[in-house]
Amino acid sequence: MLLLSAKLFPLLPLAALLFAAVASHAAQGGNAGSVRGTVTDPSGAVIPGATVRLSNALSGLDRTVTSDGAGQFEIQNVPFNNYQLSISASGFAPLSQSLVLRSSVGTTLKPVLKIATADSTVTVEASGDLVETDPTFHTDVDRDLFIKVPMESQSSSLSSLVTATTPGVSSDSNGLFHGLGDHASNSFSVDGQAITDQQSKVFSNQVPSNSIQSIQVISGAPPAEYGDKTSLVIVATTRSGQGVTRPTGSVTSSYGSFGSAAAGFDLSYGGKNWGNFVEFDALNSGRFLDPPEFSVFHDKGNEENFFDRIDYSFSAVDSMHLDLNYSRSWFQTPNAFDNVNVLNVLSGGSSANPTFGIIGNTDQHSKIGTYNISPTYTRVIGNNSVFNFGAFVRRDDYNYYPSGNPLADLGPPTLQTSSIGQNRTLTNAGLHSDISYAKGIHTIKAGVQFSHTFLRENDKLGIVEAVYDSPCMDLGGNPLPGYSDPSQCTAVGVLANPNYKPVLAPYDLTRGGTLYGFNGRADVKETALYMEDQIKKGNWLFNLGLRQDFYNGLSAAKQTEPRVGIAYNIKPSATVLRVSYARTLETPFNENLVLSSTGCSSPVLAPLLNCTPGVSTIQQPGFRNEFHAGLEQAFGKHVIVSGEYIWKYTHNAFDFSVLGNTPITFPIDWHNSKIPGYALHVEVPEYHHFSAYTVMSSVAARFFPPQVAGAGATVGQTGLPFRIDHDEKFNQTSHLQYTYSNGKVLNGLWGGFNWRFDSGQVAGSTPCYGITDPNTPCTNSSTTLNGQPAIAMVDTNLPPTINPVTGASVALPLTADQEFQAGFSCNGLKATPTQALPSVCPASEFTSSLIKIPAPGAGNNDHNPQRIAPRNLFDVSVGKNNLFHADRFKTDFDLTAINVTNTYALYNFLSTFSGTHYVTPRALTAKFTFNF
Repeated sequence: MLLLSAKLFPLLPLAALLFAAVASHAAQGGNAGSVRGTVTDPSGAVIPGATVRLSNALSGLDRTVTSDGAGQFEIQNVPFNNYQLSISASGFAPLSQSLVLRSSVGTTLKPVLKIATADSTVTVEASGDLVETDPTFHTDVDRDLFIKVPMESQSSSLSSLVTATTPGVSSDSNGLFHGLGDHASNSFSVDGQAITDQQSKVFSNQVPSNSIQSIQVISGAPPAEYGDKTSLVIVATTRSGQGVTRPTGSVTSSYGSFGSAAAGFDLSYGGKNWGNFVEFDALNSGRFLDPPEFSVFHDKGNEENFFDRIDYSFSAVDSMHLDLNYSRSWFQTPNAFDNVNVLNVLSGGSSANPTFGIIGNTDQHSKIGTYNISPTYTRVIGNNSVFNFGAFVRRDDYNYYPSGNPLADLGPPTLQTSSIGQNRTLTNAGLHSDISYAKGIHTIKAGVQFSHTFLRENDKLGIVEAVYDSPCMDLGGNPLPGYSDPSQCTAVGVLANPNYKPVLAPYDLTRGGTLYGFNGRADVKETALYMEDQIKKGNWLFNLGLRQDFYNGLSAAKQTEPRVGIAYNIKPSATVLRVSYARTLETPFNENLVLSSTGCSSPVLAPLLNCTPGVSTIQQPGFRNEFHAGLEQAFGKHVIVSGEYIWKYTHNAFDFSVLGNTPITFPIDWHNSKIPGYALHVEVPEYHHFSAYTVMSSVAARFFPPQVAGAGATVGQTGLPFRIDHDEKFNQTSHLQYTYSNGKVLNGLWGGFNWRFDSGQVAGSTPCYGITDPNTPCTNSSTTLNGQPAIAMVDTNLPPTINPVTGASVALPLTADQEFQAGFSCNGLKATPTQALPSVCPASEFTSSLIKIPAPGAGNNDHNPQRIAPRNLFDVSVGKNNLFHADRFKTDFDLTAINVTNTYALYNFLSTFSGTHYVTPRALTAKFTFNF
């Protein structure tokens, strides 16, 4: 495949090196390695039956094996990290030593146990050294912590885990999270397979969290092996059954609020040379997505996951593993009160007097099917090298279904004006190969990656708003329902509408039209070659890398990307200083990429997509320069603090927009963005069965017009910088955990507590007052009442329309329910779902209980935009391990309470990306787990 492009010719020697390595002479590939060795006494005699324990007090990994008759041991599938190894045997002094695992080559040890003397312990290297010298800022979480961190979303538990444990993450609705100021610019590396498409529950089905052994979330400058979407790189290692000679597993069942019922099963079994891990889980819930109302209705959904990992060693040097995954989800689009008893045209839609009546409730829903097949072959080359060759195919099949009567899909004028149906598929197929070499001060990895993404977009849409494209208007310039041609207007005493677009008439369902079909397809090919070396020299650690990316889709680009990181360990004070730099190629999101890039050329789609002249071009990849500077400090063995300052500049910065309140969510491209901020992680390792951590961050997301590509957007019209929806000044998550291990009755009782604080994302649609600042967000809503400053109840994020008769600018009004969703009040009078506030409210009397509105005259799109009000959310988990005190078959019970104070708060309000969503109301879930 590489030979097909002459552009790759200068890099062919590197590719040849990778593939020639196979002929040299199979270990473990992907994101993990093995720790192995032979336990002996001082005379060299082997020690069978020695207990070997590998642990990491920060990530939570804790594994124990026993040396065999030849004194040999091996702990497989160990994620890259720092570890403490402890070995004990009867009659010998315990041994403890630190080790660092950074390569799939793994590490081979030769531990020697000395004859026991009174209170003797042998320590090799600096036992208990908890600081990491890696220049790349990251967070490690092992499976032991998964259960005890309360998860906000059962249907996106992996996203919830990342949000709860990682600094720099702004939490959003529906399992979506924004890493370090970017819109969902996150990638997953699962056993070496890169997944860079969006992983929230409304785009794709995630890898089930029950299949994951550990994750490492890289929020620092990404090493050279990672590309495409790199604001956050979630490196996931799946569970394996290799070496599990006695089958083990668990069966779980849970039930909770909103009728949420879940069940799961997992099994690990194998031998020395093979293994299998398989898991299945299913969920059914009455609150599958985060709805636009705190009250929950029309929000049912279900999800089923199957995952299987097969490992097999053909010989001492050749092995393979195969990941298989299939997931399916079905869910309703949650309704607002505006979607209940929808009023629309019943008959006579093209006459002068159409008949209106209740159509029914909106009933839209989605189905997503995802499968993934990923085999990897591994060959060990001598004692210092490992070669991996992998392939994968992954497919998301997304289907969106409109209401049975499409006219029931009508939403408020600020939301849905069209009924939408969609079948969209996104198929990734590709190859990846790498060779790792570890010896002396060098840990080298070089690799090549190729992926081919097949995009197929099939959309059907029809207009369901009777005045969206009216042939006629009244004498005041207001569009009228009915009529089919402007020639009918003057005969009945009304005016022809100069803004009427006859090209839309065949697809106006209120006037008897039919659905318009859009069929788009594109192939995106991406190739990358990289080489990186981690060099340890004394107290210094250097990460040196170079990556070359080639992108060929609807547009083409290439980028040479140096990646550099330096860390210095001041051992006497347990301090690590680090700096890093990365240049990256920024590529457009694939979801609805064809529609966004080519839809504006369609006269039918252009008005529906708010296309703007000059920006209806195909999106071009951009580039980013990012700089990181950080510090890690240990205070004894009980507190570790690590932090980093981040500065990122992106030319051609990608964001998202949306076609009404529909699943047609498409990428757009701004001229540039600047993202500064900091991230902080404080860890308290387990001490007397107590542990804790705090993660916090402040990240700005400043975007600069003009929009340079993609379909229409609704912000940045002033040409001045603005904050995108997920910009957040500050957020933090604190987790406390305690396990009681005394006595028999209470032994294994544990509790976990989470406190999440969010200062609030930008809520740009909120009305406000201010007309003097050139970058004011309040232009559309600023007015006067009796000569005094006042606020009009309109959506400030949408451009106003022009009345063709008066020439006046007319902004689209908010509905009563939208005002209620935002918690708006005027002079103490609160909006309700059916009772709107006065259309104009004095600025001094306008308030919100859920949104922070700038003081009159103080609003600024860059420095003081409208924001969701700060919120504190508290979650609690309690449980009891081995409920019945059994020796083998053990039963666990746990109870989780999400939002225990039942805090009434928003994620976002009329977001240009996803609309309005509330946080989860109080939700209780009880779960039983049977372990065997």
